[in-house]
Amino acid sequence: MFDPIQTINQTARKIPAWSLYFLGLVPVSFLVFQLFAGNLGVDPVKRLEHELGEIALQLLIAGLAITPLRTKLAINLIKFRRAIGLLAFAYVAMHLAVWLFLDMQLLLTQILKDIVKRWYITIGMLGFALMIPLAITSNNLSLRKLGGARWRNLHKLTYGAALAGGLHYVILVKGWQVEPMIYLGIIIVLLGLRLPQLRRLKLA
Repeated sequence: MFDPIQTINQTARKIPAWSLYFLGLVPVSFLVFQLFAGNLGVDPVKRLEHELGEIALQLLIAGLAITPLRTKLAINLIKFRRAIGLLAFAYVAMHLAVWLFLDMQLLLTQILKDIVKRWYITIGMLGFALMIPLAITSNNLSLRKLGGARWRNLHKLTYGAALAGGLHYVILVKGWQVEPMIYLGIIIVLLGLRLPQLRRLKLA
């Protein structure tokens, strides 16, 4: 009898985690090609900035989904979580770099004003700041140095980073658009699925 969950787990075991880094280069390579080909519309910088940010948000959601998939459906993709997290950080960094260098042209005074005055930028920068210690400690050496419990507690910053990313997108767009609300809704559901687990940890 065909068991789709077993098939997924068996397939995942055969795929090396490092292969995700190469797959992660495909979207940005395509976007750069489209940029130089002049296929990103009338405002290519804004389009590039948006696409990189959306991919980053999708990767953050994928990373959040790994634990519920394992606990609720017995789908084990845990070996890919580090690669997904680092790719998410890379795309957020590229999203930020496009804004700083191409959009704002490194006008520091205007950049600081926008960070303070525009809530979606403030929240986005907070999300990026939360991801920096995650990226720095996403290695076996940090895991050994910090110890399992402290390392896991530190990496709960992922929850705040993902929520900040979803809020950043919702506030960024004008009006109540469906797509950003869907992303934010998925993030809230994935975080909500962790509540029983967090309560058990506190009671233990």
